[in-house]
Amino acid sequence: MPTATRGEGSKRKRVSAGGKPTKRRRSSGSEGHDNPNTKILLMEQGILESKKNYNDITVLLNTSKNGDEESMLATVALCRIFVRLLAQGSLVFKKSLSEKDGVVIGWLRDQLSQYKKLLLGFLADEDLAVTALTLCMRILKAEGEYMSDKEEYSFPTAFIEDIVRAIFLSDNEDVRRAYIEEYAEQYDDIRFFTFKSVKPAMEGIASEQDSSSALFDRVFSLIFAMDGVPGSADELEDFYIKRPQKKSHSLRSVVQHKKQGQEAWLALMNIVNAKEQRKRILDIVSTIIAPWFTKPELLADFLTGCYNAGGSMSLLALSGVFYLIQERNLDYRSFYPKLYSLLDRELLHSKHRSRFFRLLDTFLASTHLPAALVASFLKRLSRLALNAPPSAVAFVIPWIYNLLKRHPSCTFMVHRMVRNAETKKHMQDHGFEDPFVPQEADPMETKAIDSCLWELVQLQSHYHPNVATVAKIISEQYTKQSYNMEDFLDHSYASLLDAEVAKEVKKAPVVEFHIPKKVFLPQEAPAETPDSLLVRLWDFGGVSESTVA
Repeated sequence: MPTATRGEGSKRKRVSAGGKPTKRRRSSGSEGHDNPNTKILLMEQGILESKKNYNDITVLLNTSKNGDEESMLATVALCRIFVRLLAQGSLVFKKSLSEKDGVVIGWLRDQLSQYKKLLLGFLADEDLAVTALTLCMRILKAEGEYMSDKEEYSFPTAFIEDIVRAIFLSDNEDVRRAYIEEYAEQYDDIRFFTFKSVKPAMEGIASEQDSSSALFDRVFSLIFAMDGVPGSADELEDFYIKRPQKKSHSLRSVVQHKKQGQEAWLALMNIVNAKEQRKRILDIVSTIIAPWFTKPELLADFLTGCYNAGGSMSLLALSGVFYLIQERNLDYRSFYPKLYSLLDRELLHSKHRSRFFRLLDTFLASTHLPAALVASFLKRLSRLALNAPPSAVAFVIPWIYNLLKRHPSCTFMVHRMVRNAETKKHMQDHGFEDPFVPQEADPMETKAIDSCLWELVQLQSHYHPNVATVAKIISEQYTKQSYNMEDFLDHSYASLLDAEVAKEVKKAPVVEFHIPKKVFLPQEAPAETPDSLLVRLWDFGGVSESTVA
């Protein structure tokens, strides 16, 4: 902003009696001008007192870019200056302003734009990022409250989009944590426009190479933290900028808040390209992500794609797919055949098996399921338990017990009586043939309902005593209503071993064991205590020549 200059000869020098110019005596207070802090404070005061000093804004901007001791002092001072100018309405165009004043306002806006770019650059700095974020949010608040001369609500969406984009690009974890904890989690309007900024911010970064993995992690950590889904419009009461007066405003609508969250999560899902990224989303899809979706069916493609992938990916996608079926009436007819296909030899060795059985218990809870379908699951799991680790068998058997209690029509699989004489004769001559078809993919066609659970009888002779004891509950009377699966699901080899060691021995075993005094050397009294086999084989000196010959 150019300043007015005096005409030539307008400056006069004070002349003494001798005709020579004299120097002004420096006041005692002028010594403080050498202090950077005092110098910046004086410039700040002068800018706020008179428009004639607006050129000092450029000086402060240049000082902020130096990166020295004065840099942050000037940056903070500029924040106070622009907040005060915004509050005074000095950056607002009005119809009553003259052309000269309009030029000044345009110049001030340009300086503010340069200052915001400076702050955004500081968000990547390791030491200045958190302070720069605080200054950004103060400017954002002042712009939202004073930048418009209209009474209508106005939010600086372009600036918060720039802030979100800078946070995504920054390697500084502290600035992301500060933004989440101090702003996005605390204020409904900041959360709303943060969600809204995710997609355009990601699109602006998408052109950069080798950034997809880091970008996913940063976006995920940000929107994952904003998990407080509003239940009603009455809960939308915390606003960083003034609250909109109109009840029809989108910031006061729960549906609009959910819509922004939905768009943010969909934008993140579109850049997923790694197995671990899919797993992180699947871990929280039914608890954190789905509540934001006004149209949960939009999750169907992602979830069914993961569900059809097989393995641990299918296990993790189970809860999301079932949520869509149960809550949104998703028509997925192959759900139970696909669920049945997950019961393979790897399942009971998987680290996700506890989670799977919790879900499986929910999926088979309905008493309206066909008996043939339930029987297939009972039979398949009984077959898999034969080669499963003891920790897995320990919860498979109580789970089968609970399922049999829930579906009494399947209980005759435990003890099937053959009453047909011809069938008995055939079994005596040719042996028993299990009608179960393990290769059948459709659980309704496996003929498991015609089979029996002979595998559970075999488990009663299991080498692990705890498993053998648990397996015997199938052969006893079904007097117990059900077992609490949480008591069995998290068992491991260590827990079973601890339980066995801690078991109180009622009667000591009748075993006599003599520990020899010497193992590798001959005993002193061989007649009473014979040498070990190792000593006799090792004593090559005792071999006679005739034996060698």
